[in-house]
Amino acid sequence: MRIVFFNHKGGVSKTTTTFHLGWKLAEKGNKVLLVDADPQCNLTGLIMQDSFDQYYIDTATKENNLMSGVNSAFKSQPSPITHVECFNIKRNKNLFLLPGHPNLTELEPQLSFVQTAPSAFATMQNLPGAFNALIEKTSSHYEIDYVLIDLNPGLSAINQNLFSISDLFIVPTNPDPFSLMAIQTLSRILPRWYNVANQMKEAFKDASYPFPDKKPKFGGTVIQRFNIRNGLPATPFRNNMDEINATVVSELVPSLRTNGMLLSDSIYTSIDISDTYCIAEIPDFQSLLPQSHKYGLPVYALKDGEIGRTGTVLAQMKDKRKSFNKIFNDFEKKIELIKANA
Repeated sequence: MRIVFFNHKGGVSKTTTTFHLGWKLAEKGNKVLLVDADPQCNLTGLIMQDSFDQYYIDTATKENNLMSGVNSAFKSQPSPITHVECFNIKRNKNLFLLPGHPNLTELEPQLSFVQTAPSAFATMQNLPGAFNALIEKTSSHYEIDYVLIDLNPGLSAINQNLFSISDLFIVPTNPDPFSLMAIQTLSRILPRWYNVANQMKEAFKDASYPFPDKKPKFGGTVIQRFNIRNGLPATPFRNNMDEINATVVSELVPSLRTNGMLLSDSIYTSIDISDTYCIAEIPDFQSLLPQSHKYGLPVYALKDGEIGRTGTVLAQMKDKRKSFNKIFNDFEKKIELIKANA
């Protein structure tokens, strides 16, 4: 199953959620491929840590990334697209990274042109299916169960493409007015992308890299980065969360339903999100976040010595670690249920 995390609003913790959920799925025995499709390469940097810069310099590794993987199609080279040798995470051997590339946006003009005018040039017919071919071949090579794709914040052609070749999309949000506006925009944009993908499937069916027959379905929203008081989200955050949930139900879901972009109602009921379509609420990581970035680990995978505190503070942070572990265990179970029943 391919899962894409997308919201054109920045700063909603797409990368953090992709990493934490991917790690948890792998921790449970699934083989997971993380795809970094953001030119800022935050996911790649988080995982590679100090070896990040050298990875793009060394002859042995510098071509093992998302952009280089599709370059043969975009540069009309005779060599076919094949799998990428992925970066394997030491503390989680079931987790693989298809690294991003800072120059990925160089591919935007060509892809945007052909997706806007699919019958314009036969010589460009392989471009829309190139990313799908790369992910498909890499997934097959590593016997991947889940592909999690981290997109950049924006309405780019690459985002449109990767969204359209996925099975499930999750919309990360923050409890603020800007996320509310973003939900309203997505209500219009995502159905448009969905319908364009149906056209591309027909237009590029005879290409060397055909555009796949994927029908991405809405997995739900994730609301994150809020503070807790007395075991519940603090009042200002709760009010914004309620408003986001209401807008999802009143605007986003009806638009998606009209265009066939929802899972069956029974699936939402089975994972207990049928009222709000919010698949997870994740409080702010607070002082655990710097340690997560320091060691390249999810907050719930930090060992006691990696938390960097002692005494009472350590005890409090261990409690928070336990709480986040439960949140992501629940999140992971919901994804497994969706995959089993979709």
